[in-house]
Amino acid sequence: MSRETLEHLNTNTLIGYTDKRGNAWHYRAEKQGAESNHYAGAIPVDDVVRRLFAWRGVEGEISATALTETGVLSTVDPERKAIMRSDTGAILGVFKSGYRIHQYKDWLIENVEMLLDADLAIGSAGLLKGGAVAWVQIEMEDTLEAPGGVKYRPFLTAATSMDGSIATTYQTGAQVVVCDNTLSTALASKDSSRFKVKHSRFSLNKVQDVRDALGIVHTVASDFEAQVQALIDEQVNADRWRAFVAAHTEIDKAREAKSKRGITLAENKSAELNRLWNHDERVSPWAGTAYGVLAAVNTYTHHVATVRNATRVERNMERAVTGGIDRLDADTLRVLATV
Repeated sequence: MSRETLEHLNTNTLIGYTDKRGNAWHYRAEKQGAESNHYAGAIPVDDVVRRLFAWRGVEGEISATALTETGVLSTVDPERKAIMRSDTGAILGVFKSGYRIHQYKDWLIENVEMLLDADLAIGSAGLLKGGAVAWVQIEMEDTLEAPGGVKYRPFLTAATSMDGSIATTYQTGAQVVVCDNTLSTALASKDSSRFKVKHSRFSLNKVQDVRDALGIVHTVASDFEAQVQALIDEQVNADRWRAFVAAHTEIDKAREAKSKRGITLAENKSAELNRLWNHDERVSPWAGTAYGVLAAVNTYTHHVATVRNATRVERNMERAVTGGIDRLDADTLRVLATV
């Protein structure tokens, strides 16, 4: 990871409740300047606004200039506009005229501020891609314990973008403290734990719908604990685990295709999954159960798998707010059910 990326993570992300879950993996005191980005308790709302969202997205016109045989040709495109940072002028995205900016302070602070009380507060917040993507995560103050000794923190993440990469999304989940992983809370239910608002001309009419939907954060704890109990009750012996790893890595397909690269990738992934299953504290305490299988694949994906075209923080956050966590965990259990 580059020096610039570490500096960005230590100045453009805020991490709360470190007395309950420890420092973030990217913590570097020497890269934080005069003010630490880590908080022992909750992150004050004013700090999020002051340190991250003091600027706004503004619209700028798109123009082009060309030198021709007859002189200079200039034009302005009336069908497109640029979204810029009001503080630096950096261009975050280019869109058609119907695109609507979802200001971070409005959609990530004001829409969730009504939930902040004695039980819920801001646990993390940040800017990614130079400010083109932002999130705020609210959490319960106390770390809870699910069956099997799984310590977790229920949360709701609000995220949006100014580069078009994600719609404004409100997503519930559970963060497992021992591994700093996000696990799905929607496996046992068809009800969506995610609410999206597109950047369209109708989006400003959705504000009340958003505020109504945010009440789901209070149901996360009970749903997650019931889910964990069911997974711990499902036994996975050594033979079933080996069959799952083979199916998950698709090593047999690679062997049938005689793909040396595919075989190598599958073997390496198998070795890592077995290491997690047998020796890693983030997984091994639950080896022999379906929860252990879920923890192994989730931990591999969050912390071991190669990340391309993004930082690991960006990829994990994107996965959490776009439903990738739900799909990852659901696919893991789908494969497990086949072996």
